[in-house]
Amino acid sequence: MALIIVGVGLLAAWPVYMLALFVWSARNAATAGRHRQRVDLAAPNVAQPTTFWIVVPCLNEERVVATTVASALALSGPWGTRTRVLVVDDGSDDATPDVLAGLDHPALHVLRRELPHARQGKGEALNAAYRYIRDRVEDEGSDPRRVAVGVIDGDGRASATMLSEVSHAMRDPKVGATQSRVRIHNRNRILAAVQDLEFGCVADASQSLRDTLGTVGLGGNGQFARLSTLIELGDSPWSTCLVEDLELGLRMHLNGATVRYLPHASVTQQGLVDVHRLVRQRTRWAQGNLQCARYLPKLVASRRISNAQLGEMLHYLLAPWLNAAGALAIVVTWLAAAVTLAGNPQHPFLVASWTELAAAAGVWTGALFAPGLLWAVVHRVKLRDERLPRLLLAALVYPYFLILGLVSTWRAIGRHLARRNTWAKTERLVEVHTPA
Repeated sequence: MALIIVGVGLLAAWPVYMLALFVWSARNAATAGRHRQRVDLAAPNVAQPTTFWIVVPCLNEERVVATTVASALALSGPWGTRTRVLVVDDGSDDATPDVLAGLDHPALHVLRRELPHARQGKGEALNAAYRYIRDRVEDEGSDPRRVAVGVIDGDGRASATMLSEVSHAMRDPKVGATQSRVRIHNRNRILAAVQDLEFGCVADASQSLRDTLGTVGLGGNGQFARLSTLIELGDSPWSTCLVEDLELGLRMHLNGATVRYLPHASVTQQGLVDVHRLVRQRTRWAQGNLQCARYLPKLVASRRISNAQLGEMLHYLLAPWLNAAGALAIVVTWLAAAVTLAGNPQHPFLVASWTELAAAAGVWTGALFAPGLLWAVVHRVKLRDERLPRLLLAALVYPYFLILGLVSTWRAIGRHLARRNTWAKTERLVEVHTPA
């Protein structure tokens, strides 16, 4: 009976938690809309960016880089601002240099990195771009507080309102960086559709909650940072950590900068449709979280971090360890209940009979599938750009997607303990279809 009680608790608690995230997301979205209307009537101030640099780091991106660069060049900010695109070719040995050489635009800059300096990780490529931009801004005599540096990955496509949203957020001089909503543009494949459910709804709601708490995390795609904020972090704001964006956000928070989430701006990227590559990607992300755990003492000691902020930061930094421990505890508990029931039915553990064990399994199955179904409905109501049948199918796959995440976490812990930190780049897909 105890297993059934725990399952019922999960069945109620997890969807309720997810619903609470959705409420936060909806509330912040409505507030942001009213705020934008007020801001539009105000005059520009000394903190609002006048120049946007969009950095596109690329390594062997011949399949996607031309479309990405064209999309970035098409972006425009508020009246009177200018946009520049800097592509960092990090030692590509495919046709990427030829593709870039064929692009001609006055706002396009290409920074070619050669070995042995190239291929040291995305963080080092971004640092090279940062130093290039910083030096040009200094030579021009421009104010680094009014320069925003964004990152759009080689497969990224930003929404038309991206720069306007960044501009409005950075009217506040305390805002050092922003993060946009992430979507998946090849969601015609079911595994990619599950990732869009994750990024477009679950992560969006989590980031909206963090925006309220002041703990927004930066992602590798769709982030913008004020150049002056990056300068405060030294010559290499990005690190060689496997999730350099997460570490950059933590350093900004420790330095007193505010990071805002922009739910009305979005950037799309390719979803992974191969299970092996997906597990490899999630393993790298989880291992990056483990690497960033070294910031825990600084976060605890910082006077700039409130208790609520510290609790949320501890949650996502310790998530790999907590997930691994929780999964192990669940498996051990179920095995102990089944083995005890089979070997010593007179003194069962947690369940009194096989019928009760089967009932518990049914309740737990419901607890696994309910959140995905909830988010499928939220996706349809809130985003309105995907058919409900496909979303419901993605929801049914979602629990298996979470199990892959647990597998990735265990792999990450093993790699972290073995000090294995090298990774091969994920190959892009040829883009043949983009959903409306």
